Amino acid sequence: VVGIFKMVVLPLLGQLADEHGRKPLLLLTISTSIFPFAILAWNQSTGFVYVYYVLRIISFILSQGSVLCIAIAYAADVVEENKRAAAFSWITGLCAASHVLGNLLALFLPEKYIFPVSIALLIFCPVYMQLFLVETVKLAPKRDQDSACLTTPIKIIQKRYKSMKDAATIVNEQVIFPTLRRVSLVSFFFESGKSGINFVLMYYLKEVFGFDKNEFSEILMLVGFGSIISQMLVLPLINPLVGEKVILCIGILASIAYALFNGLAWAPWVPFMGATFKVVVVLVRPATYAIISRASSSNDHGKGQGFVAGVESLSSLLSPLVMSPLTSWFLSSSAPFNCKGFSIIYVCMISLCFACLLEPGAPSSNNSEDDIESPLLSES
Repeated sequence: VVGIFKMVVLPLLGQLADEHGRKPLLLLTISTSIFPFAILAWNQSTGFVYVYYVLRIISFILSQGSVLCIAIAYAADVVEENKRAAAFSWITGLCAASHVLGNLLALFLPEKYIFPVSIALLIFCPVYMQLFLVETVKLAPKRDQDSACLTTPIKIIQKRYKSMKDAATIVNEQVIFPTLRRVSLVSFFFESGKSGINFVLMYYLKEVFGFDKNEFSEILMLVGFGSIISQMLVLPLINPLVGEKVILCIGILASIAYALFNGLAWAPWVPFMGATFKVVVVLVRPATYAIISRASSSNDHGKGQGFVAGVESLSSLLSPLVMSPLTSWFLSSSAPFNCKGFSIIYVCMISLCFACLLEPGAPSSNNSEDDIESPLLSES
């Protein structure tokens, strides 16, 4: 359910962030995460658990992926073009750090304190943004015609459909600089491979090597700590030297190596060795954000990020339908040849081919007098 609705909601939220501002959309999407856990903290009876799941589905539709998408668009508004890759890597690195910290809190906190602490942290986010976050989008003055349009729900739907159609046309008809179209294809196939291996990896490792939750937790912690270092320290250092395209290709090559080590694992220690490649794989996301930001105009950062996020959501929805049977086939005794990770390797190779077709980003011009972002940069 979440996957189906996210395909439409993510591009829509990206457009609304461009038209109505980043701050209100961030407040909306983050605030939806509070209510499901508040319900479960209040009462954990069967009825309340079902209410939790309903609210959690709604929260996931609105917030999963969209918070990071709008945050990246906000960062693109206030950071110079040649520094965006480093800024995006810091954002994703801090996300990785928050996952590690959350796991540690859940591990050491007494059970009765987990929900109150989590809810307090969730409430802190919108309160902090309301007090300190500065809007970066210059809103156009409302016209009487627009106010009249708001009175008719059908016209609102028609206007929104036309806006989403125009955004898809921009991506599809870029002939001179088809960067957005190509990065959408890269994201689609990469997300297919990543989702495919995530869906089957735990089952595979449990069946082959008898892994339990302790080994899974150790692998996740290893990846988490390594991701913090690679995103917050390594990427900002190497990006000025090689550029986002090279980093993207390196990350996809690492994902192929990650699939190979897991698909051809011959001993229990091999998946731990493969997890080290995941530390490089995480660089794909900030590099992709930087490429999208470079390809989008300053007024369309939300549309570009939202469109690609919608493509990734579509890939995550379709991946289990295609990848699970294919992966099961190669895990079975009736596989045409012995390569358990062939399905993931194949999809990652397609993604790498599209990544190689991306043109290197042009150097940014910071001295342009009519740079739209200059006022924002001077104010920040």
